[in-house]
Amino acid sequence: MVATVVLGLLAVRGSARGRGGGGQGGLAEWSVGGRSLGTVFIWVLMAGESYTSFSYLGAAGWGYNYGAPVLYVVAYMSCGYAVGYVVGPLFWAYARRHGLVGITDMVAHRYDRPWAGALIAVLATVCLLPYIQLQITGMGVVVSTISYGAISLNWAYFVAFAVTTAFVVVSGLRGSAWVSVLKDALVIATLAFLAVYVPMHYFDGYGDFLGRLVDEKRDWLTLPGHGGGGGGGGSGLGIPWFVSTTVLNALTVVIFPTTVAGYLGARDGDTLRRNAIWLPAYNVLLFVPMLLGMAALFVVPGLTGADSNLALFRLVVDALPHWLVGVVGAAAALSSIVPMAVFMLVIGTMWGRSVLSLVPRWRAQRHQKTASQTVVVIAGTLALVLTYTAPNTLVRLSLISYEGMAQLVPMLLIGLVWRRFTWAAALSGLVVGGAVVCVLVFTGHDPVSGVNAGLPALAANLAVALAVTYAAPGTAAGEGGGAGGGRDPRPDAEVLASVPAVGETPEPAGDRTDPGETDPARRDPV
Repeated sequence: MVATVVLGLLAVRGSARGRGGGGQGGLAEWSVGGRSLGTVFIWVLMAGESYTSFSYLGAAGWGYNYGAPVLYVVAYMSCGYAVGYVVGPLFWAYARRHGLVGITDMVAHRYDRPWAGALIAVLATVCLLPYIQLQITGMGVVVSTISYGAISLNWAYFVAFAVTTAFVVVSGLRGSAWVSVLKDALVIATLAFLAVYVPMHYFDGYGDFLGRLVDEKRDWLTLPGHGGGGGGGGSGLGIPWFVSTTVLNALTVVIFPTTVAGYLGARDGDTLRRNAIWLPAYNVLLFVPMLLGMAALFVVPGLTGADSNLALFRLVVDALPHWLVGVVGAAAALSSIVPMAVFMLVIGTMWGRSVLSLVPRWRAQRHQKTASQTVVVIAGTLALVLTYTAPNTLVRLSLISYEGMAQLVPMLLIGLVWRRFTWAAALSGLVVGGAVVCVLVFTGHDPVSGVNAGLPALAANLAVALAVTYAAPGTAAGEGGGAGGGRDPRPDAEVLASVPAVGETPEPAGDRTDPGETDPARRDPV
């Protein structure tokens, strides 16, 4: 934990020296790393966002409970990185050209409605806040377990909040990237060790372990996994669910606010392309907790409910000496802190830039960073308080977080490349899609007929949006819907996005967040 805070402080000091002692910079430096992170930092940062403490807990727990369905995580991430090969450079170029720092900025600029960014900020916060609470909870479980109960859950929750908030407020995205380096080193080392040690310690090698899986736990090795069965009592995690979830999540992950924060922190579009090529390799690590979760079936049988998420750590605590348990736990704890930091950073940026900036006294550029940092503390405190007082409230909301965020796909991906797609169409589709998701999830119909509930909701979203688009009068280039509900006089080049060619770096039209961004003395070399 101490090393985490030190790395965050060193990151911001190194940034200040690299910029000629110019201090901590403005909102763009804090929220997107000054758009200067190279391939290695973007790789570890975006891998860190996807590999959380729940990759230890959840992947092992799903492997323990169901088996094969947990492979959807590997499937959607790999497909999402392929989509991101195109979408990442598109978002990066659009944001750089217009001085934007997040998806709320993009929506406000594309549809020429500042309040639209505030609306999306509120929606995204509802979808992201559960993840902060889940990471606090995950870290608490890890720290309490590896300390053999010496550190209580309540103290572990507070440590997670305090450490993460401290370095996010001070160093922003750059600090998260540096901590990701430390986290990745520990994660790779510990999982590589466990992948060899556990099968050798308990089963005399993979041959015996996998042989017992095939002979005794065959249901875990095929879809729909253990407990899938047929009829209404099964898990519903069969092939239709697997395919629909992979498609939906692969589309959603590329527009997730935390993913976009990683995109916008890149030095250039080519960095994101290289990143998309190499990120799937990180998914190999996910197979380890999945397999170890199934190994726990033979070592610690009978875990039910939330206890199944502790399958991997029950193995670790049972098999390893105390000091090595601490090392594994540190890797898991950092796997909670890094994504939690990015979630808090993104929420702060969205509110500082798109919500509080609507208030005249907070509109000045010099106030936006302060406002964003203040929101980071508030969001983290709210998640911490709810972790203590209402642990299941936000966890229940997390059921619709990914499917809810999926409803922004048409607004962003279609809107940025099709001029005729108006705000009325995008908002109508979003309302309908969100309503369908809430109805299906909270009435217990997810999956619906074996399909992830988010996919039919997205289909309804798209159908309504297209119907509204074609029902409205045609809009030629340069005549989209404007802020007043009339025609937008801006040219297509100002409104629409395009994928930059290899080696191309669009010149910024002026960063509205930090005027220093366009100062040649401070601009990052590309």
